[in-house]
Amino acid sequence: MSDNTAAAQARHVPDDLPKGIQHYIDGEFVDSVDGDTFDVIDPVSNQAYMQAASGKKADIDRAVAAAKKAFDEGPWPRMLPRERSRILHRIADIVESRDARLAELESFDSGLPITQALGQARRAAENFRFFADLIVAQADDTFKVPGRQINYVNRKPIGVAGLITPWNTPFMLESWKLGPALATGNTVVLKPAEFTPLSASLWPGIFEEAGLPKGVFNLVNGFGEEGFAGDSLVKHPDVPLISFTGESRTGQLIFANAAPFLKGLSMELGGKSPAVVFADADLDAAIDATIFGVFSLNGERCTAGSRILVQRDVYDEFVERYAAQAKRVKVGYPHDETTEVGALVHPEHFAKVMSYVELGKQEGRLVAGGGRPKGFPEGNFVAPTVFADVSPDARIFQEEIFGPVVAITPFDTDEEALALANNTKYGLAAYVWTNDLKRAHNFAQAVEAGMVWLNSNNVRDLRTPFGGVKASGLGHEGGYRSIDFYTDQQAVHITLGKVHNPTFGKQEHHTEVELDDPDPR
Repeated sequence: MSDNTAAAQARHVPDDLPKGIQHYIDGEFVDSVDGDTFDVIDPVSNQAYMQAASGKKADIDRAVAAAKKAFDEGPWPRMLPRERSRILHRIADIVESRDARLAELESFDSGLPITQALGQARRAAENFRFFADLIVAQADDTFKVPGRQINYVNRKPIGVAGLITPWNTPFMLESWKLGPALATGNTVVLKPAEFTPLSASLWPGIFEEAGLPKGVFNLVNGFGEEGFAGDSLVKHPDVPLISFTGESRTGQLIFANAAPFLKGLSMELGGKSPAVVFADADLDAAIDATIFGVFSLNGERCTAGSRILVQRDVYDEFVERYAAQAKRVKVGYPHDETTEVGALVHPEHFAKVMSYVELGKQEGRLVAGGGRPKGFPEGNFVAPTVFADVSPDARIFQEEIFGPVVAITPFDTDEEALALANNTKYGLAAYVWTNDLKRAHNFAQAVEAGMVWLNSNNVRDLRTPFGGVKASGLGHEGGYRSIDFYTDQQAVHITLGKVHNPTFGKQEHHTEVELDDPDPR
C-alpha cells in the first residue's frame, strides 16, 4: 500500500456534510448578492470539499440592516434579563446535546484532534450558560447621599455588535463573543474565519430551535480584506462596536479603520508567552504543563507558552527530558481519539510554520521534531518541534509562530528571567513555575502580561478578565468585563428633598453701564 493510499484511507469525512455554506441574514439562508463563493478545504487532504458564500459590502449592508431593525423594533433588547437567560440556557442545552457532531465537524474542518474539539464544544455550551446566569445575578452600583440624593447605574444594550472570529477553536471562540453580546440585549453580525466556516454554519439552526427572535443573529462568511466582509463590517456606520480575535497586524488595521467612527473595540491579538521555570520548581509538573501548553490545539493557541525560560541549574536536565517527551507526543489524524497533535488548519499556515522551523535550525539547537512527521506524506502535519539554546534576539524567540514549535532559553537570576520574559512586543500570558511564594507573586506583578498562571497550566475561571497588554490586545472580556463592553453604562441621579441649586440671575441690585459709543467695536 502506498503512502498516498494509506493517507486517503485514514482521512475521515463526516456524514451529511452540507453541499455548500450560505450567509444567514434576517432568519434566512441566502447567497451572496453577487453570487461569489470560495473553496473550503480540509487540512488532512487539502482538497476542497465545499464552497461557501463570499460576503462583500452589499452582504454586510443587508446583515447590518436586519440586525439594526431587530434592535430598534424587535423584542430582544426589551426582554427582561430572565427571559433572555432562558433562551441562552436553551442554546447551551442544544449545544451540549450535539457536542459529538459539533466536535466531528470542527475536527474535520480545522484539523484539531477530536478529543480536544469535543472539549471545545462543551466549553462553548458553558460560555452560554455562564452569561445566562450572569445577567440574572448581576447587580449594578447604587450610591446614596442620605436625605439628599440617590445615584444608580443603568445598563443598556448598545446596538449591532460586529463579531470577527479566528480559525483556531472557531466554534468555542464564536460562543465566547456571542454569549455576552446576546445576553446583554444586543443584536449581532458574525464574520467567522474563512478557513473554518463549517461549524459556524450550525449556529442558525441552534438559535432558531432555542427561540432567538428573527434578525438578532446574522452571519456573513468571507474574507477580511478591503471591500470584503470583515473590512466592510468594521467600517459600517451602524455597527457601534467590534470584538475581534486574531493576529496583531490585523488588529492594527481594524483599529485604524474603526477610528473615524469612534467605535468601541475589544481586540484579543497575538502572543509569544513565556513559561518561566525556576530551579526550585516541580520539574515533573512543569514539563507536563509546558508540553501541553504549546502542543495542545496543534500549537494554534494565542496563550501558548512558546518561549520556555529555564534556570541554568536545571536547564540541561529540563531540555533533555522535555525533548524526549516531545518526541513521544502523538501526531495523528484528527479523528483518531489517541491523537495529541493533528493537522494545521490550512496549507498557507502550514507553510508559515514550516518556514519558522527551517529558520530555527539556524537560530537554535534542534532537539526534537524539525519537519513533517513520518507516515504523513500529505496534509498539514508538523512534528512537535523543540529548539534549545535560543538567543533572545532570534526571530523564533520574538515572533509568533502559532504552531507546535517551542524555543527554550537559559537564565541565571530572577532579574534576567524577568528581562527575558518581557523582551517581546507581546504581553498576553505568562506562566511561572517556582515553589518560592514571594518570588512567584513578585514576578507575577512585574511581568508584562494580561494573565499570569503560577504553578498552573492555562486553567481560567470565566469570571476573570481575559486580555493582554502591548501588542497582545486592547481591552478585556470575561465575566463583568464582557458585560461592560457590550453595554452602555448610564448614570442616573435623583434629588431627594429640597433642591440645593446655586442661584444665578436673581440679584436685587444691579447697575446699568451707559456707553458713550453705542458701537464699542
